[in-house]
Amino acid sequence: MNFSQLAVIEPVLKALTDAGYVAPTPIQEKAIPVVLHRHDLLACAQTGTGKTAAFAIPVLQLLAEDSAGGKKLDGIQVLVLTPTRELAIQVEESFRDYGKYLRFRSMTLFGGVSQVPQVEQLKRGVEILIATPGRLLDLVGQKLVDLSKLRYFILDEADRMLDMGFVHDVKKVLKLIPAKRQSLFFSATMPAEIRQLADTILFKPETVAVNPVSSTAEIIAQELHFVGKDDKREYLFALLEERQIDPVLVFTRTKYGADKLARFLHKKGIGAAAIHGDKSQGARQLALNSFKAGKLRALIATDIAARGIDIDELKWVVNYEIPNVAETYVHRIGRTGRAGSTGTAISLCDQEERAYIRDIEKLIGKKIPQRALRSLV
Repeated sequence: MNFSQLAVIEPVLKALTDAGYVAPTPIQEKAIPVVLHRHDLLACAQTGTGKTAAFAIPVLQLLAEDSAGGKKLDGIQVLVLTPTRELAIQVEESFRDYGKYLRFRSMTLFGGVSQVPQVEQLKRGVEILIATPGRLLDLVGQKLVDLSKLRYFILDEADRMLDMGFVHDVKKVLKLIPAKRQSLFFSATMPAEIRQLADTILFKPETVAVNPVSSTAEIIAQELHFVGKDDKREYLFALLEERQIDPVLVFTRTKYGADKLARFLHKKGIGAAAIHGDKSQGARQLALNSFKAGKLRALIATDIAARGIDIDELKWVVNYEIPNVAETYVHRIGRTGRAGSTGTAISLCDQEERAYIRDIEKLIGKKIPQRALRSLV
């Protein structure tokens, strides 16, 4: 299967070729035809399965159809709601990449930064808007955003919206957009509350699903290292040096822990930065861009900050602290092994975290192989 077999139009095909995409992932193969036939979509797909392209590619194509014959599109046509600023930025990058041979304008709206440049961009006109709920509602309240001409609504990472307490805001947004629209709903998990939300958004949707949460772990090499709690920092440093791990995404449970670990690695001569909710948007984006560009060897992240981080061909993830929710482990290690590539996830487990590992192994249906560093044996 290739993208041309999915009836993707030439300008988008050319952009996909430029980006190095050859074959669609399973979620793209299932979702793109549904969207192109203008049906509502309920998709169960995790980050790392190619879900952004699964909605960005067909929505760009529908916009091209809507504007065929030089017809001018009036106002904001597409709204993508995302739970985090980082994800909003990455979704907008995808629209720009896949739509670079089309003439549609896209932008992001998120809080934590001045609204002035965002408002200026809105005034110049935009067809595709990617937004976090808070800033969007703020600017709608100021009458600076008009959603009355909207044709396409995408809710991305609905379960994370629920986790972060944004569902009430999502429901407010739904009251602001036309009832007659095409809606696409993406979530990694489908608990009852998420299904109820989907029922309020979608009209006779088609449902597609790939990679239930436990199966994502199957394509990723996993290792478990038992380490004393007070020895973890030095062990991590020895691990990075012995295995020549570069670059690596390291997960901590707390913002304080992320900052502390980044400072420790920096003192050891390893380029590292922390990314979490207390950092300014500029600092977070600078750290992420530096990591993607190879200027940092380690990015230390909390779970919410890392959600939506999409780093091509990331080979290494380290759980410096084991999450107390098993599904979070699968989300974390899913930062590597993306879209069919290989990756390794290493977990450093102290005595107090062994119960968390048992829950994780139960979820993924297998034991995580134990390893130890040669230099410390």
